[in-house]
Amino acid sequence: MTIKPDSRHLYLQVIDRIKQEIESGNYKEGEKLPSEFELSKILGVSRATLREALRILEEDHVVTRRHGVGTFVNPKPVFTSGIEELTSVTHMIKESGKRPGVKFLSTKYVYATEEDCVKFNNQNLNKIAEIKRIRTANDHPVVLCIDKIPEGLISLDAARQEDSIFKLIEKQTNKRIAYAVTYIEPVSYHPWIYDHLNCSPEQSLLLLKQMHYTEDDEAYLYSANYFRSDRFSFHVLRKRL
Repeated sequence: MTIKPDSRHLYLQVIDRIKQEIESGNYKEGEKLPSEFELSKILGVSRATLREALRILEEDHVVTRRHGVGTFVNPKPVFTSGIEELTSVTHMIKESGKRPGVKFLSTKYVYATEEDCVKFNNQNLNKIAEIKRIRTANDHPVVLCIDKIPEGLISLDAARQEDSIFKLIEKQTNKRIAYAVTYIEPVSYHPWIYDHLNCSPEQSLLLLKQMHYTEDDEAYLYSANYFRSDRFSFHVLRKRL
């Protein structure tokens, strides 16, 4: 397994070698890599070179380094999507070849907060429908969804019968969700969320906060979706102007 020198920087060769070992199954998902001392001897490189390679691998979400514990191989994301394409969670799960499912945590009307009024650009907003659900893929929890819809647009009974919020809104309002403004944030440990998603405390989540609009620029849906980062990855196409 010792690195054979070529024209590239040594740490780049180390990165490629570790990725190859993961691809070949020598290092499995969730498995702890040998210690830095052991791995540097196996590869025939200095610990400084190894640390640089591991740093980049962690930035690329290939591994996770836990201080005082070791370095672990991350699971490959099962679901991937371009963030510029607005699709439902149901569609994403189906596209990956998995069976989508839903577990309702609560479906109720709540009084709109001042923040809700600002988000929906409606100072007269009184109540909103709040729907909390766990989305599953082949019965495994992968996303926790908190959706908010202004009162009067949908019925809660209909909401409990429909997996896709997009379809629910279209059926109930005859309006189509056309676009969304999205913010992405990393999320660290939160007991209630992590328990519902069966996550370990060290695992990170990706939070997508989205305000959805109709073709008439009406704010109809606010979503806070907590995605398991070991199951989902998102990418964006950026063009130079």
